[in-house]
Amino acid sequence: MIDSHQHFWQYDPVTFEWIDDSMATIRKSFYPSDLAPILKANNVDGTVLVQVNQDETENEAFLAHAAQNEFILGTVAWVDFMSKNLKDRLDYYTQKPILKGFRHIVQAEADGFLLQKEFLNGIGKLASYGYTYDILVKEHQLKDVLQFVRQFPNQKFVIDHIAKPDIKNHSINKWSNYISQIAQHENVFIKVSGMVTEADYHSWKPEDIYPYLEHVLRTFGPSRIMYGSDWPVCLVAAAYEEQLAVVKSYFSKLSSTEQHAIFDQTARSFYSL
Repeated sequence: MIDSHQHFWQYDPVTFEWIDDSMATIRKSFYPSDLAPILKANNVDGTVLVQVNQDETENEAFLAHAAQNEFILGTVAWVDFMSKNLKDRLDYYTQKPILKGFRHIVQAEADGFLLQKEFLNGIGKLASYGYTYDILVKEHQLKDVLQFVRQFPNQKFVIDHIAKPDIKNHSINKWSNYISQIAQHENVFIKVSGMVTEADYHSWKPEDIYPYLEHVLRTFGPSRIMYGSDWPVCLVAAAYEEQLAVVKSYFSKLSSTEQHAIFDQTARSFYSL
């Protein structure tokens, strides 16, 4: 079993100002030693460690974590896609084979960010290196995502956290319409992760999340879905076991082969783990 989306960080209040009072439970540092026993208890064999801060020094810290912890099978890093020395940076990371791809925190950017010429030019360089790209957006940015993925049919994309629909208010129609269109692009994958934190932190129930999982399953199919915990961010709404139980429960109706794809094989294949 693979957890395709988890994080570590050394907490400080300036860098992590996004952790507001409602998320106070994660206002601290998280390290591999905190996650390792949780993975063992839940029979998770390996993880993909995903960027948190837009700073290349974090890339090196994550590579160091991977070198010291066998359960980290790949890392997703950050790089400035609009930098003039982007090619040099990508060339450098080819020396770090456990680094599998990149991500930008587009959810914090203004609408239209993904479609800037300089950003598009940067993304266009990834496929020749075999790097993946994690798309981190909110629901209102899906219109841009659709235009974005259309331009790169040979680039491996994965949408993080099912694009953060408004689960708390049970809003699904606009999100589902765009997801249906994006899913038609077979180079785009999706992570069933980060959903409990889009629901009501304190009163969510599995049935709030099931309609979104149903739509993802219907549009992407098991071979393009991968499980991710979004630990430790998930802890504001659910323990590791609780968020995993939601996804396992919903997909338990599938064949063992299909479940294996979602919880293991899709992530291994996508990230070349």
